[in-house]
Amino acid sequence: MTKYMFYYTYVLQSLKNQSLYIGYTQDIKKRLGQHNNGESSYTKKFIPWKLVHYEAYRNEDDAKRRERYLKTNQGSRLLKRMLKEFFYLQKLKNEQNL
Repeated sequence: MTKYMFYYTYVLQSLKNQSLYIGYTQDIKKRLGQHNNGESSYTKKFIPWKLVHYEAYRNEDDAKRRERYLKTNQGSRLLKRMLKEFFYLQKLKNEQNL
């Protein structure tokens, strides 16, 4: 039996300031733990993080390409459209807590 390897492009959201972080990895659970343990210099100041979106790819280059695209202005707009309901409900929840 062949074990299939996947590469993941993922989007994290900081519970501290709601900022987003986009990356790619082979082990999404391990990588989320590394972000939340402060092992990434870029994300450690915004701990804790939660996973809000991921996509699986069979090819590493495809996952890297998607990561780079989502970090562009056009990719950011697409991501906001894809997660429109998530962000809308989150905004409502935050407004109710004020």
